[in-house]
Amino acid sequence: MHLITRLLADHSTLPAENQITLAAERRQFLKRRWRGVAEDGTEFGFDLESRLVDGGVIHHEDGRDYLVRQLPEKVYEVPYVSPDHAAHVAWKVGNLHLPAQIFPGSIRVLHDEAMTQLLEREGWDHGEPEVIFTPMKAMAHA
Repeated sequence: MHLITRLLADHSTLPAENQITLAAERRQFLKRRWRGVAEDGTEFGFDLESRLVDGGVIHHEDGRDYLVRQLPEKVYEVPYVSPDHAAHVAWKVGNLHLPAQIFPGSIRVLHDEAMTQLLEREGWDHGEPEVIFTPMKAMAHA
């Protein structure tokens, strides 16, 4: 098992055939200590100094880069129809304290029962794409 304490690089410059993936859920990217197995069976232990990033190089061996890749997950995506609507949606979603990712024309929110109920209650148009979800980092009492 290889012990990883930090990323070697934010991305690989090697051709795709020289890259090996270790797939992980988004929640793993938030943890400091965890274990994972790459697609070739190589085992890794993580005791990280800082967070990983999707596509980051965690190990290099025999001319190959090992990359950590975030798995896509199902989210709610609510498009905005006006600036007032955007503010209203953001305010209500913020009150749920759910992870969210904001775009110029929409907001993506964790697929959660509380959000399901909000969408039903408000009748907002929405989609449920499966994407690489990178919500804003929370800053309590900032």
